[in-house]
Amino acid sequence: MDRIILKNGRVLCPETGIDDTLDIIIMGGRIASIRKDADIESEGQSGEVDWSVIDCKSKLVLPGLIDLHVHLREPGEEYKETVLSGASAAVAGGFTTVACMANTNPVNDNEGITKQIIEKAAAAGKAPVLPIGAVTKGLKGAELSEMGELKQAGCVGFSDDGKPIKDGAIMRSALEYALALDGAPVISHAEDPCIVGSGVMNESATSTRLGLAGIPNAAEDAMVARDIALSEASHGRLHIAHVSTRGAVELIRAAKKRGVNVTAEATPHHLFLSDTVVKGYDTDAKMNPPLRSDEDIKALRKALKDGTIDCIATDHAPHSSIEKDVEFDCAAFGVVGLETALALTLKLVDEKVLTLNEAISRLTRDPARIFNIAGGSLKLGGTADITIVDLKKKWTVEPESFFSKGRNTPFKGWELKGKVEKTLVGGNVVYDSSEVER
Repeated sequence: MDRIILKNGRVLCPETGIDDTLDIIIMGGRIASIRKDADIESEGQSGEVDWSVIDCKSKLVLPGLIDLHVHLREPGEEYKETVLSGASAAVAGGFTTVACMANTNPVNDNEGITKQIIEKAAAAGKAPVLPIGAVTKGLKGAELSEMGELKQAGCVGFSDDGKPIKDGAIMRSALEYALALDGAPVISHAEDPCIVGSGVMNESATSTRLGLAGIPNAAEDAMVARDIALSEASHGRLHIAHVSTRGAVELIRAAKKRGVNVTAEATPHHLFLSDTVVKGYDTDAKMNPPLRSDEDIKALRKALKDGTIDCIATDHAPHSSIEKDVEFDCAAFGVVGLETALALTLKLVDEKVLTLNEAISRLTRDPARIFNIAGGSLKLGGTADITIVDLKKKWTVEPESFFSKGRNTPFKGWELKGKVEKTLVGGNVVYDSSEVER
């Protein structure tokens, strides 16, 4: 439909400060009006075209959610995920924009792969996909990619995520070079591989009891400290992915106080789960960085509240049973998260970790600001990327019902509250829960 009225919803937009029962009129894919008691006649358009009226009574109407960290696996590992299946999972989870990492096969280290991803996302007709370009050629950590070419082709940032950049000189060069590319962020997968060694889970009493090699917090803390120092020296924009330790939080907080240009994200699984869930050798609880301690969870939650951690990102990392239904030591790192992230974030509100406004901000306004991308707001003339949520809807996480090809979630069987009812991208309804067959 070209023209839509969203009626009687609680419209909440942290960017504009709106929080009221209002109507939104959408014309030509953009927000034409946000006000009380809007109607077709008041627009003077009633006789010209058909209108679609969506009743949002008792529903929450939000800016479309933004996820800065997903893995879509295409090209190269389409059996795990495709751009289409990943974008479908995104809109089912309320996300209207996602940024995908470069660790595809072949690696997204050239404009051809970047353009292919963008074209496939456009053809899918779901959520726009913003590619993240590789920092180094082939993710080998030895030579910078053609970062200027990647930026011009549509990349919004750079990362070798999945692998740390071991060479500090390479990382510094990347930060300096990206600064000249409209200040694009360089995203750090922060771990020292020499400290990680053969580790497969958090180093703790649990890892000792299970006989699994541990990954100490120091592996993350050391690399965060190094990259902050390089950002401070170069003035480049540094973004720390999937923060998991108290030490990293403290380093980021101190750096921000000094004026270092650093931002950070945390994932829902690191905000809710400790390493004790690994006790049954459940490979769906194996991710990198690993689940940490209750103390680390408390530090992450406090940092999310006070803004030290800027946003929530899923690190959506789908794998097939080939990689997950094996011994814990041999299993791939990674979990899916696009279809559970919003409800888990709302759970932080129920647990009084965040206010509702803060929670929605961490999924909308804040990620948009970090990467300087469009979206994350409901404002006149803006693109109508909108998520409609039933806050009271209870549901059980059933991986077999996911739109993602990935079933690897540690939240299987959890009862959550808050379900996406509809997702609009550019004024088009791209997900409608009432039309989903289960």
